[in-house]
Amino acid sequence: MKNSNDMRAVLNCFREPAILLSPEYEILLANDAYRATYGFTDQPNRQRCYEVSHRYTVPCDMAGESCPLKQSRESKENSQVLHIHHTPRGKEYVNVEMWPVLDPETSEVLYFIEHMHPSDAASAEISQQRLVGSSPAFQAMLNLVERVARSETNVMLLGESGTGKEMVAQTIHRLSSRKDAPFVPVECTGMPEALFESELFGHVKGAFTGANENKVGLVESAEGGTLFLDEVGDIPLSEQVKLLRLLESRRYRRVGSSDWQESNFRLVCATNKDLHSMVKAGTFRDDLFYRLAVFEIELPPLRDRLEDLEVLIDTVLQRLSVSQVRLSQEALSCLRQHPFPGNVRELRNIVERAVLLADDGVVYPEHLPMSLQNLDQISSSATKEIVSLEEAEQRYLQGALAAHQGERKALALKLGISERVLYRKLAALRKQ
Repeated sequence: MKNSNDMRAVLNCFREPAILLSPEYEILLANDAYRATYGFTDQPNRQRCYEVSHRYTVPCDMAGESCPLKQSRESKENSQVLHIHHTPRGKEYVNVEMWPVLDPETSEVLYFIEHMHPSDAASAEISQQRLVGSSPAFQAMLNLVERVARSETNVMLLGESGTGKEMVAQTIHRLSSRKDAPFVPVECTGMPEALFESELFGHVKGAFTGANENKVGLVESAEGGTLFLDEVGDIPLSEQVKLLRLLESRRYRRVGSSDWQESNFRLVCATNKDLHSMVKAGTFRDDLFYRLAVFEIELPPLRDRLEDLEVLIDTVLQRLSVSQVRLSQEALSCLRQHPFPGNVRELRNIVERAVLLADDGVVYPEHLPMSLQNLDQISSSATKEIVSLEEAEQRYLQGALAAHQGERKALALKLGISERVLYRKLAALRKQ
């Protein structure tokens, strides 16, 4: 390679790790930051990027990940992905940018420059503050978070209860240019319709009975920062137009005041409801929906990211300041079979309860809720103690109820019995 010293000087202009790659993934040159971050040293046989950063023996796309070099080689344009890299400090999230260097005469790709920005969005290992996970579903969600966080675009977070929508909203705020301004969460569920406008925009003294002093609204509290509307699907239809007017004009008036005020905030919303269906049913305004859902991010349920189960458990234990407690393999087996309808929130509650019951610092199946124990007993009945057929049926029913999230009619069909027989058996079970 010609002018290698000049190219090395170019790479050292980057504060973050940067390398020059051949089209065959070979590391031709590395800047000082890359050497320090990855412990990279020159060797007689050139190392490939995926060997150093991922410890793979094949390129990323052959190991189930997106490969920025392959994307850039095919398009001859820049590409960007979020990856987990191995460093001497452990596994870390990294935003990877790939730039092709083209031959000016033939337009063929000669080299690639790979530039790596450490990501503070999440952790692949235990973390006290950040989102935690490394499963494909989690990484796909996190990639969207990284893409949108530094913009001013309205974000809609979709997902089941307990998936961590507020933590994701806080992460978007923390990665944005508004991070030093307030993050103001607003719980829309249960907010009285009569008080919605006052809570959002504030009021002046004497505006209504009980308004004994001026009140600053949540929009004003979020000035310069991020306003997070949680469970936005619960906003009454009659009040939705007031939120729409705010988003369109960026102006509002306190209740009881004739003075308009300018607003400056970034909006992030969340819901576990199907807003598309609500729009069709006429219970959610379509014009407001399209204002809110500019950039949708689906948060995966825990059952779709069970690869993250153990690191999530370890994180919960550390956040409870009981990191010396551990779960037995039998307890982990029970948890892996659980469908987690309450997602990460449910996992946290289960672990916290188990810690209180584990006197010797080890969590066993008997420290878990009964329904989780039964799932394990069902799956490995050959290794369990022999019990009466009546008790075995009761245990099976308890486990089936915990695992089945649909209607009882569908459960009866799966069990091969009538719905009437199922209800009779469940009634007998409740009397135990």
